[in-house]
Amino acid sequence: MKKQLNQEIDNIIHSLWKMSNQLYENPELGDQEFKSMQVLTDFLKKHDFEIETGIVERPTAFKAEFHSGKPGPKIAYLAEYDALPGVGHGCGHNLIGTMSTGAGIALSKLVKETGGSVIVLGTPAEETNGAKVPMSEQGTFDDIDVAMIVHPGDVSNESGESLAMDAIQFSYSGKSAHAAASPEQGINALDSVIQLFNGINALRQHVTPDVRIHGIISEGGQAANVVPDKATAQFYVRAKDRDYLDKVVKKVKNIAEGAALMTGASLEISNYELSYDNMITNQVLSDRYTENLKRTSKHPVLPAKESYGSIDMGNVSQVVPAIHPYIGMNKPGLIHHTTEFADQTVTEEGQQALHDGALSLAQTGFDVLTDKALFKAIQAEFAPS
Repeated sequence: MKKQLNQEIDNIIHSLWKMSNQLYENPELGDQEFKSMQVLTDFLKKHDFEIETGIVERPTAFKAEFHSGKPGPKIAYLAEYDALPGVGHGCGHNLIGTMSTGAGIALSKLVKETGGSVIVLGTPAEETNGAKVPMSEQGTFDDIDVAMIVHPGDVSNESGESLAMDAIQFSYSGKSAHAAASPEQGINALDSVIQLFNGINALRQHVTPDVRIHGIISEGGQAANVVPDKATAQFYVRAKDRDYLDKVVKKVKNIAEGAALMTGASLEISNYELSYDNMITNQVLSDRYTENLKRTSKHPVLPAKESYGSIDMGNVSQVVPAIHPYIGMNKPGLIHHTTEFADQTVTEEGQQALHDGALSLAQTGFDVLTDKALFKAIQAEFAPS
């Protein structure tokens, strides 16, 4: 029966390519992906999926479900479809959305025999304010047994880790004054931001090597002869696991408070984007996906690469067994977030990655539905010790 999935993918592959190209040609930024969502949900509805849009109070998020009418695991494929400003689909989300949609549709043709359910979740704004975060917090995954997504890359890699991340804004308020005639009357908010940077730079010596702290001054004054009464810095703080990240963030916030005390400015601390947790790959599920991809693809599958990025799939992996591998477009050295990457998604190699990724996802979902020992091992690995 598993061989039937090849035919099911072949039946829809030209439609998947067409949809991927449509997304490529009409890139939409996070939480504005209305046309992209419509393209994917229309195709899922055509294949008898029940569609719910606007979930978790995000207008371009959706849940598409196909019920077998029989008991069994629930398999979720996660679709991304947001683009980047200036470079369009420079992270290949046009492929991600269509791969997950294709995998879900192919597997749905078999679940009436295997039992279980297939779900495709539309997850907007991964690049900025990922919808997988509220989905993880608000119970979207409570009745889901495994969650899978495949990301395009230069080469294929097994699912690995990502860094937990907090996006923190420090807004200082001081008092303006003439910087030459009466500087003593002013409270320099920009000095607070400068001391914040100095303190963070000193902290770097005393954190583990995986930690990444990087920021900008988004507001620093209007004129050199006016003491700045407003200054703002934005930082990303990252670490390999959430517990340690929380400790680092506490130190960074203490430094920020100290910078305010040094200058007399007041301070407001806030998060300017949602926080991402670290990715925990379910190794049993990952190994089965890798086996399927190796049989499907003509290109090698390399071990998981060390990652210093952060993804909202990390939040998903905290609440359900999950994987986030990479499918190669056969162009080693190709860099994400570039127009070159976006253009590669619509080449023959990009189309082949779409085919291989969708098929391998579908095959892995089938294995979870039909191999009780595999499903039990996935659950046992995920269960807290």
